[in-house]
Amino acid sequence: MRMALAICLVCILGAGALYWQTDGFTAVTTESARRADIRRQPRLVPDAALAGLPGHAAGALREELRRDGRLTIIDFMYTRCASLCLAMGTEFQQMQQAIKDRGLQDRVRLLSLSFDPTDTPRLLQEYGRRMRADPAVWDFAALPAAAGREAVLKAFGIVVVPAPLGQYEHNAAYHAVSAGGYLTRIVDIGNAEALLDYAERAAPAASAGRRAASGLALAGGGS
Repeated sequence: MRMALAICLVCILGAGALYWQTDGFTAVTTESARRADIRRQPRLVPDAALAGLPGHAAGALREELRRDGRLTIIDFMYTRCASLCLAMGTEFQQMQQAIKDRGLQDRVRLLSLSFDPTDTPRLLQEYGRRMRADPAVWDFAALPAAAGREAVLKAFGIVVVPAPLGQYEHNAAYHAVSAGGYLTRIVDIGNAEALLDYAERAAPAASAGRRAASGLALAGGGS
C-alpha cells in the first residue's frame, strides 16, 4: 500500500513538473514553450550598444529599431563561421529577394548581429559584400560590449560556446522584432516563407518618406 502511494506521489509530482515546464502541456520543450509565450505576449528586447551599421553613428539596439521604423528580422552570426552562419546567410539572401519581390522593402528589413568580439565594422562590411547584401534591405552590426551582448543573446535564446580554432558552436533561429523593440516571433531556419508571411501581416505601413527612399534604392540597382 505504501509503495503504491509513493508511486502515485512520484507520478503526480512528475506530471506537475512537466505541466509547468511545457506551459500546460501545450509545448513539448522549454524552448517551444518560450516561443509560444512570446507569440502570446511579445517581450521588450534588452538594449545594447551596436557598432558597424553603415551610414549611422554607433548607437543602441532599441534606438536603431525605432530609427529605422520597419519590422526587423534578426539573426545572430559571426564572419569567420563556415557552416551554420553561411546557411543562414544563404537563406537571408533568399529572404532579401523575396522581400523585394513582395514589395516589402519599405516595411521589413534584415539585420545580422555578430556575437564575435573580434568582428569589426570593416569585417562586417566585407562580409556583407560577400553575401551580396543590399544595404537598403539587409544590415550588419556587432555587439561590442560584453554585458550588452550577453543580455541580448540570453533574451533571444542564443547559446554561444567557444570551440577549437577560434570558432563557436551556437544555435540558430530567426527573430521578428517590432520597431518598438518587442520580440514577437522566433522561427527556425528553413521556415523563411512562413516568417515572411507573418512579417507581411505584422509590419507597419510604410511612411511616404520610407516608400520614396525604397523606390530610389531599387532604382539605383541594389543587388
